Amino acid sequence: MLNGNMITRERIASMEPRIRPFVRHTPVLRVDMADFGRPPLGVDLKLECLQHSGSFKARGAFTNLLERPVPKAGVVAASGGNHGAAVAYAAMRLGHKATIFVPEVSPPAKLERIRGYGAELVVGGARYAEALAASEDFAEKSGALQIHAFNQEETLVGQGTLGVEIEADLPELDTLLVAVGGGGLIGGIAAWFAGRIRIIAVEPEGAPTLYRAFEAGRPVDAPAEGIAADSLAPKRVGELMFPIAEAFVERSILVGDDEIIAAQAALWDRVRIISEPGGAAAFAAILSGRYAPAAGERVAVLVCGANANPAKF
Repeated sequence: MLNGNMITRERIASMEPRIRPFVRHTPVLRVDMADFGRPPLGVDLKLECLQHSGSFKARGAFTNLLERPVPKAGVVAASGGNHGAAVAYAAMRLGHKATIFVPEVSPPAKLERIRGYGAELVVGGARYAEALAASEDFAEKSGALQIHAFNQEETLVGQGTLGVEIEADLPELDTLLVAVGGGGLIGGIAAWFAGRIRIIAVEPEGAPTLYRAFEAGRPVDAPAEGIAADSLAPKRVGELMFPIAEAFVERSILVGDDEIIAAQAALWDRVRIISEPGGAAAFAAILSGRYAPAAGERVAVLVCGANANPAKF
C-alpha cells in the first residue's frame, strides 16, 4: 500500500549525500522583476533546468536505482519525456539497461535526449496514461523494474533532495513557487520543508491536477491539455503526494498557455535561460501577476526543466 508518511525529512536527508556524486548542485540567480517590465521585486530563480538530463527528474531516477535492486532485465519507465530522459541517464551512468515508453505528444528534443543516453525508446498512446499502461505491461512480462515518474516513494524522496539544496542556498526564504504535474516534485519538496516556508503550486489551466484534487479532497481525474501537456498533464496527481500537499502546500495557482509562453520568452530574452513550458510555469505566476508577493516577502521560483528545442529561442 502506498503511504505518503514514508516521505520524511529524515529519509530525504539521508538520501541527499548518496545521490550527491551523481547530480549537480544547481545555481540560484537573483533577478529584479523590473527587468521584466514588472514592479521592482527581487526573485530568486533556482535553475534546476541545468540539472543532468535537463530537469529535476534526475534526482528521483538516481534514488530509485540506488535504493532498489535492479534485475538483469533493467528498468522501465513511462514519461512525457523528462522522467524518461532522467531514468535513461541514470541507467547509463550506473550500467543498467533502460526501456522508456513515451506518448505521442512528447517533443522531439526529449526523444533525442532519451535515445542519446542509450535507452530503448517506445512511442505510443495519445497521453501519459497510455504510455504508463504499456510500460506496466512490459514490466510484468519482462521482469524489468518499473520506476514511476511521481507515485513512487523513492521518486518523491529523490525530488525532496532539491528542498535540501534550496534551504542551503536560500536560508531566509519565505515562499517557493513550484510547477505541478503528477506532484512528485512538490510532494518531495513539501515533505522536506514541512510547513517551514510557504509553498505555492502552479499549474496550467489546461491540466489542473492538484487544483481539482484540492477541490475534491482527493486525487481525481482532470483535463490533460495545453502547451505543457508533455510534462504537466497526467490525468491526476499521485496518491503518495496528496496528503503531503494537503498538509504543506498553501494553494494552487492556475496560469494560461499564453502566460507560460510569455514566461519562456522572458527567461530567454532577459537572462538567456532556456526553459520548456513546464519549466517556466512557476515563473509565469510571478510574471503575470497571478501571484503577488507581500512587501518584504522573499520569493523563489523553481525553473525545473529545459528540454525544449533551442531553435525556437
